[in-house]
Amino acid sequence: MNEFEIIHDIFAPLSAQAPGAFDLKDDAALLEESAYVVTKDLMVAGVHFLPRDPLDLVARKLLRVNLSDLAAKGAKPVGYLLGCVWPANVKREAIELFASGLKEDQAAFRISLFGGDTVVHGAKGAPLTLSVTMFGAPPKQGATRRGGGAARDDLYVSGAIGDAGLGLMALKKEIKLTTVDKASLAGRYHLPEPRLSLGAAIAGVANAAIDVSDGLIADAGHLAAASGLKAELEAAALPLSNAARGWLEGEDDGDKALAALAGFGDDYEILFAAPSSLRRSVSMAAKASRTSVTRIGALKRGSGVTLLGADGAPIPVADAGFNHFVRR
Repeated sequence: MNEFEIIHDIFAPLSAQAPGAFDLKDDAALLEESAYVVTKDLMVAGVHFLPRDPLDLVARKLLRVNLSDLAAKGAKPVGYLLGCVWPANVKREAIELFASGLKEDQAAFRISLFGGDTVVHGAKGAPLTLSVTMFGAPPKQGATRRGGGAARDDLYVSGAIGDAGLGLMALKKEIKLTTVDKASLAGRYHLPEPRLSLGAAIAGVANAAIDVSDGLIADAGHLAAASGLKAELEAAALPLSNAARGWLEGEDDGDKALAALAGFGDDYEILFAAPSSLRRSVSMAAKASRTSVTRIGALKRGSGVTLLGADGAPIPVADAGFNHFVRR
């Protein structure tokens, strides 16, 4: 099974009477009656976080991955609904630690809990399962859609890509890094930074935007497909942290390693398309939001995603990104 086929074939028809759901082809819905932008993400132990991860960090990541969806829409977060399905042997202290993480990030992002539900698994060994429905106010220019890109639009991405994937590999002891680099990359995995200020700043400038959760290549494909176009990315332009560059320098096949970084998920940066005539406006938005932004390619006529090497030839991509229904 393919995650995106299931969404399109099984669940999208259920949204037919909700125009603001956009046939489930976007990251968030627009509820016209309430003027809220709404999004929902789930996290499951062993899938989205390591079972041994501290629960206060898990709670903060849970809020941040949902806030990241609002950021891509340019929305200002207001609050959320929370659903928790705890393991059968959960202790009160564990729930309190989880709540302390929620409290910390509620203060940081000025949001509140509006309700929800919490239950315990009946089966032993069932994983901790968490759900947040986050809602926020759209910008006055209107929410930035995923599918508004135009041919020849520039493609930009915020921050750096690939860090969270390297952080996860380091935590699982699949790669060796310096103590400093491991701490930096693990921090990017545990606590992504939702780009709320940037999302608000590019509202009315960007034609289309998406947060990078499944991986840069995968999400570039989602944005391009929603716009009926093709994404061309330049490997040499991809923004990398010093830690990621250090890892890259130690790899034998630089192109393969770059493709891997572009396929890692969990970065929660914003990928967006904007007309080339508005490059100065993009630069000003980046400066105003104090967020680094890099031009990494363009939308073209066609379909799919191409990662181009320095010689202009396509780089093979073994793993384009995360898909919940593909076994790894």
